[in-house]
Amino acid sequence: MIVDRLVDYLPVSGPLGPRLRDGLGRRFEYLRLSLTEVCNFRCTYCLPDGYRKRCGQPSVLSLAEIERAVRAFAALGLWKVRLTGGEPTIRHDFEDVARAVSTVPGIRRVAMTTNGYRLAERAQSWRDAGVDALNISVDSLDPARFAAITGHDRLAEVLAGIDAAREAGFSSIKLNAVLMRGVNDDELEAMTRFVATRDLSLRFIEVMRTNDNAEFFAARHVSGESVARRLEAAGWQRLAREAGAGPAVEFGHAEARGRIGIIAPYAKDFCASCNRLRLGSDGKFHLCLFGDGGFDLRPLLQHDDQHDELVARIVALTRTKAPAHRLHDGDSGATPHLASIGG
Repeated sequence: MIVDRLVDYLPVSGPLGPRLRDGLGRRFEYLRLSLTEVCNFRCTYCLPDGYRKRCGQPSVLSLAEIERAVRAFAALGLWKVRLTGGEPTIRHDFEDVARAVSTVPGIRRVAMTTNGYRLAERAQSWRDAGVDALNISVDSLDPARFAAITGHDRLAEVLAGIDAAREAGFSSIKLNAVLMRGVNDDELEAMTRFVATRDLSLRFIEVMRTNDNAEFFAARHVSGESVARRLEAAGWQRLAREAGAGPAVEFGHAEARGRIGIIAPYAKDFCASCNRLRLGSDGKFHLCLFGDGGFDLRPLLQHDDQHDELVARIVALTRTKAPAHRLHDGDSGATPHLASIGG
């Protein structure tokens, strides 16, 4: 069988961790699975003009195609899947997808990223469907500013959703905030106070340049390192990286219940610890958020008996992953905006 012939360059599975590695020896345990490019928010840093369907855009992966893809990645040792988008809950079958992914053998954690617009009413249903970790976008704690950033006056609704999620019993709840110069960077202290009294994590994310936001990036980018200095000055200390963690550098404080993280793709050696791969809603396999384009796996997602060939294809492609992105050179690859492949 094809999988048997991979043994020469797949490390032995077991306590050493996932078997899937690239040519630099980085191990992969985390799949970001985009369910749709569509988003109903119009965030200034991502889709300021709202979502616009691309000409000739393919249909999203079916439930069966998603199951086959996740089984293949799980066979290679990936144990964490994040459901993302766009806004993943726009899909009418979101709960079916979550349930299917969570029951794939080898998958131990199903997370999702959401703008929170349905969270208050659906938190328990999503938890019951197998989602056990949430990332919720909250770019401001000021209602008017939140509306200006997202295009929706829904801060109260999102905050109610956070409370509902805590009651539903998610094992991890994180808030994502894109910090922007002259927009919300003056809220860093208010946001840290918000999580200091709650069992939550907050992620400050650097604005990232994509093909359609160069001017916005130049005007609004706040470096992650400058945020780290402000946190350390306030007594926050860097924490050790946890197994299966995403790209955030985490901070804790002796007097705080919550944690703070910084996702800083422009930081030195950001890509050295990369442990995640991406599958777009159209079946394209992306080795990097800012790569030159995806590799189409969809032809290998049509039948269960293609499993071995699919696994072999994933292994071969992963070994070609580049050492790092090229953002420092002003090159964001083929990524038009962050919603396109589940930023």
